[in-house]
Amino acid sequence: MDAEFTRTLVTCRKCARLVDYLQTLAPKGPRTRSDYWNRPVPGFGDPAAQVLLVGLAPGAHGANRTGRPFTGDGAGDFMYPLLHQVGFASQPEVSHAGDGLHLTDLYISNAVKCVPPENKPTAAEFAHCRPFLAQELAALPQLKVVLALGQGAFTSCLRLFKEQGVIASLGSFPFGHGVSYPLENGLTLVASYHTSRYNVQTRRIDEAMFLQLLRRVRRLAAGENG
Repeated sequence: MDAEFTRTLVTCRKCARLVDYLQTLAPKGPRTRSDYWNRPVPGFGDPAAQVLLVGLAPGAHGANRTGRPFTGDGAGDFMYPLLHQVGFASQPEVSHAGDGLHLTDLYISNAVKCVPPENKPTAAEFAHCRPFLAQELAALPQLKVVLALGQGAFTSCLRLFKEQGVIASLGSFPFGHGVSYPLENGLTLVASYHTSRYNVQTRRIDEAMFLQLLRRVRRLAAGENG
């Protein structure tokens, strides 16, 4: 993304509830507020990516602290080793925005750019962030697959595609782990359970499931049936 997009994003204050939460969120452990990013979190990755991974929102003490999606929390600790295994990520372990991580053929972002209370964005907060997501999609000219983690991100992607006239209704695209939908704009939308610590601990998703899905996403991006 260009510098103007990033500047506009990180200075966004459209959602009063999220702005207030950022101002009052207590740091975790020995850290202080100065250790936290505490702003909207930009996406990052390969500008020539064929795959866009869309999460729900920054983690309170993960991306909201480090300033990079899925960095510093359990969801990323689970996900990055598997991204590395299939060739999307240059290293299996990540810790902060300057840790040397590079993504290949992958761009990572969130449907909502600020951390929400209880990890539950409102419909208005999703809507305020969709123009940013639309700009991210438009800035990825080689994009083939959108991988949405969790029903919230999946539904927000569908709403964006409906606003763009790509789909007629959300009801024709039910959520389910591993389901994929070819769209009229040439993209394929793929759904996955979120890689949250809760989902991993309850075994709703495990390494084998997510690794299998990432390999299928690779095939879809290559034009194979998956």
